[in-house]
Amino acid sequence: MIVDIVKVFLPAVLAFCIGVLITPPISDFLYSKKMWKKKAGKVDLSGNETPIFNKLHEQKEVGTPRMGGVIVWLSSLITILLVWVISLFLSTDTTLKLDFLSRSQTWIPLFTLIAGSLVGLLDDYMEVKGSKDNKAGGLSLKKRLLVVGAIGLFWGAWFFFKLDVSTIGTPGIISDWNLGWLFVPFFALVTLIIYSGGIIDGLDGLSGGIFATMYTAYAGIAFYQQQINLAAFCLMVVGAILAFLWFNIPPARFYMSETGMMGLTITLAVVAFMTDSLAGGYGIMVLPIIALPLLLTTASVVIQVASKKLRHGKKVFLVAPIHHHFEAIGWPAYKVTMRFWIVGIVVAIVGVVFALIG
Repeated sequence: MIVDIVKVFLPAVLAFCIGVLITPPISDFLYSKKMWKKKAGKVDLSGNETPIFNKLHEQKEVGTPRMGGVIVWLSSLITILLVWVISLFLSTDTTLKLDFLSRSQTWIPLFTLIAGSLVGLLDDYMEVKGSKDNKAGGLSLKKRLLVVGAIGLFWGAWFFFKLDVSTIGTPGIISDWNLGWLFVPFFALVTLIIYSGGIIDGLDGLSGGIFATMYTAYAGIAFYQQQINLAAFCLMVVGAILAFLWFNIPPARFYMSETGMMGLTITLAVVAFMTDSLAGGYGIMVLPIIALPLLLTTASVVIQVASKKLRHGKKVFLVAPIHHHFEAIGWPAYKVTMRFWIVGIVVAIVGVVFALIG
């Protein structure tokens, strides 16, 4: 048990330390290359200006680099490879036990994290190089959704055909929900929904605190299921996020942006499936609870768009996503962030409790 505890927490400490060490040179590079939007502001899904958001953030988006999410996935990658290399070349009972790079538990989420983050990095690069005159650069939303959907379909097919998984764990006396071949598109749909919550990355420190909480929750669930390597992976990501958050607390040195959001969101979905029927648990059933801040953020945008279309331009929120609505009504950004953190912690605890007693 002691070895398992050390194995789970050591990667978090290593990832945090590595993240803090690599941040200054990465930050210097981002500033030297002026990796930020050339003009503040954004447009909505219909291509129209968003005057309230633009007024709130007119001084924030220019001069602050994007691509801060590189800290998260790069420090995670260095950590897991460092522990693996040490176990490979300094093979002792201790180093072998501490190695958490395993085919059964960490290959899939690690590949997902890196693949999603690299696509996000491409989007960020195109954004900062193609945002002159306030025109959207980067990959279009359609292309990003196609990439995320393709990753979801790939892993859904892998789970279904390779791992023989077609059910969703349900707590209590209810039998597991057998989806058959529909498990594959369901996997992709869940991945897309969680990815849509990446728009929560809009205030200094907001997304970092939320994602650290969610990954901590799933680390606890995985540890309870004796998926020690997966638990170590999740806490490694938490340590990397905390390193990012160290520099992202207001005033942010950089923004996480798509290279962080795409990797973290789709990996969270994969981790939820890995803690579900594959491990005899309920990772998917508790995902709407643990990821409630993401779902509420997405829902606020859907409600806003639907209201404007069905009610002849009338809005429900002053501005969407909802965290910007709270800004617009006068809440300081730090108050919005910390209250979202509190909600995230509470629902994460509730989700873990349901997962453990189900």
